[in-house]
Amino acid sequence: MTLDADVRVRLGTLDLRVALAAAAEEVVVVVGPNGAGKTTLLGAIAGLVPLVAGRVALDGRVLADVARGVHLPPEARSVGVVFQDGLLFPHLSVLDNVAFGLHARLGRREARRQAREWFARLDLAGRANAAPAALSGGEAQRVALARALATAPAMLLLDEPFAALDASARPAARRALRAHLASFAGVRLLVTHDPLEALALADRLVVLEAGRIVQSGSPAEVARRPRSRYVADLMGVNLLRGESEDGRVRLDDGGTLVVPDAPAGAVLAVVHPRAVALHRSRPDGSPRNVWQGTVEWVEPQDTRARVRLSGPPALVAEVTREAVESLGIRERSVLWVSVKATEVGVYGA
Repeated sequence: MTLDADVRVRLGTLDLRVALAAAAEEVVVVVGPNGAGKTTLLGAIAGLVPLVAGRVALDGRVLADVARGVHLPPEARSVGVVFQDGLLFPHLSVLDNVAFGLHARLGRREARRQAREWFARLDLAGRANAAPAALSGGEAQRVALARALATAPAMLLLDEPFAALDASARPAARRALRAHLASFAGVRLLVTHDPLEALALADRLVVLEAGRIVQSGSPAEVARRPRSRYVADLMGVNLLRGESEDGRVRLDDGGTLVVPDAPAGAVLAVVHPRAVALHRSRPDGSPRNVWQGTVEWVEPQDTRARVRLSGPPALVAEVTREAVESLGIRERSVLWVSVKATEVGVYGA
């Protein structure tokens, strides 16, 4: 089962042009900033947003082809969709919400019987007769998922499936969704802006910015070689642009990094925050890259903290909470910064 989509949509200021392929063997997660076109992309694949050009095919079956005048309605596409807020029918019971899509081809009794089978699978026992308004956020999300899966679609599209959940409910919801996605045999495409969701669920990340795909690959590949500032921030790493010559990278924003094996020409340099060491005085020893920086902010995170330092070059360091106290790290503190040359990844821009 494969999806082949060449999607071109214009909505207001958004000019969306995306060529995307997805196989049933992988969970594809589309990430991007607000306004990038993520939800519009899902809507176009589902048939909810018309194409101005392009083609969408699922396992060889053409769902839309502007040049040939083909546009199958959403209900004819064998696509299950889970929206951001669930969009449960408020006037129907939970059971009838799940059975809704089955009514088109089954009698009421058989549709409800099959719908009940999903209650045990999605831990909804005892909620069949409840009204949607009586559900918790996590329960409503599972009902929306059950409704999408009950019709045995060939493709499952999920748009920010945890958007309506409290932060405390999201870890359990992610674990449950990961299990359900693993058992689904069709194409799986999910949209999110949350890096934790993306990393927890994705076999392949597709990064969308301003209506275009800027990067695609496994989470590890994307983290190792981010192609934009947004991607670097998403993966929690530092990204610097510069010009490399003779093992030295002159950075666009000022400063220089020594990286003996760097390729010549325009490059991107990535540095993980944990590779950035902070010192009260100039360090001795092996670091090839040493400079002074001023602390702009400190952001505690559980047992560690992220520290932004001005440069040049400006970087974010990640250190232990104990290091924050022992080094006296505060806003406007002046510290020495060091990064080993072997900890800098450099690749062509």
